[in-house]
Amino acid sequence: MFLLSVGGSAYRWSMSCIRFNTPAQRQAMREHRPAMLTAEEAAALHPSPPVTESKIARLRLLAEHENPKIRESVASSYNTPDDLFLTLAHDPDAGVRGCVAKNEATPCDILRMLADDRSETVRGWVAVNYFVPADVMEKLAGDSSKTVRSLVKWKSQLVETA
Repeated sequence: MFLLSVGGSAYRWSMSCIRFNTPAQRQAMREHRPAMLTAEEAAALHPSPPVTESKIARLRLLAEHENPKIRESVASSYNTPDDLFLTLAHDPDAGVRGCVAKNEATPCDILRMLADDRSETVRGWVAVNYFVPADVMEKLAGDSSKTVRSLVKWKSQLVETA
């Protein structure tokens, strides 16, 4: 119950947002919930729109934006062309380079290059990228940064337990 005052007059206002379900109602909801879909089934039901030339043109335009967060979004896209990944891998902003490093669509040669990045955060993202080549992982295992070496060790432990 609320008391609402408007123009000197008081009004009572009652509203209940609380809903109580009985155990039988909760059980019925559990029994009738939709089945969980696999990632493949969900993708088949909701396909991505086709990658068009205009989308690529927008990515190229946004890759030159002054705001690094906009460039990060381009570096994070699976549709970014390889030559644009290379351009973004040389970006002055470490956040942009980090997004290139963690993107699973980034070509291996660019990941190799980013393994020498001046930012330990970027090198760390290279280390945890699922598609980083084995020779790059070996190189990062001897990185000057304890954080990067720890990420390499952590990732190798995941592989061993899988």
